[in-house]
Amino acid sequence: MAGAGHRRGSDTKAEIRKVALELFAAQGYEATSLREIAERLGITKAALYYHFNGKEDIVRSLFTEHLAALDELVDWARTQPPGPRLRAQTIDRMIDLVSRQGLQAVRFAFANQHVVKELHPGRENVFERLTALFDALTGPDASVEEALRIRMALFSVNLAFFAAQGLEASNEQVVAAARDIARLLNPPAECDAEPAPDTLRQT
Repeated sequence: MAGAGHRRGSDTKAEIRKVALELFAAQGYEATSLREIAERLGITKAALYYHFNGKEDIVRSLFTEHLAALDELVDWARTQPPGPRLRAQTIDRMIDLVSRQGLQAVRFAFANQHVVKELHPGRENVFERLTALFDALTGPDASVEEALRIRMALFSVNLAFFAAQGLEASNEQVVAAARDIARLLNPPAECDAEPAPDTLRQT
């Protein structure tokens, strides 16, 4: 792997987060050292410190990245015409968002619950964003069933990765199943959902 000097800063930070999450999930937060993360990436420990102050900083950045992606999804949904097409597209975009870290994130959360509890910015921050997304998708005139369907569909995306623990399934298989389940709760209307744009994918 090329040295840090040959990567863009954003690319290096994304790679550090990815590798750290894999190691934290596989062997535990405490058992993983910054040196090990740097060696796996093929960079020096000093180069890693250029991007993150320590392991806690890496974990916090994972949460911050997720919240920022939710904000971006909410902002996008608010600019779109409401209706079945928007709800179908939002499900696809939510699946794309959650699947970036997928099973690795869930394994990390299960194996390091005390770390997540200590460093997570708070469930209320996530629910606040989801509430804003629900409002953008349904509006004040939506029926109770319509509102529940889209809420359950979006919640099911996250739940699918937690429920997949213990299954002999790849991240890709879980993503495909989560998409099918969410669409059962909120069937596509006359238009098929469009793929999520590059702006919502990890950079």
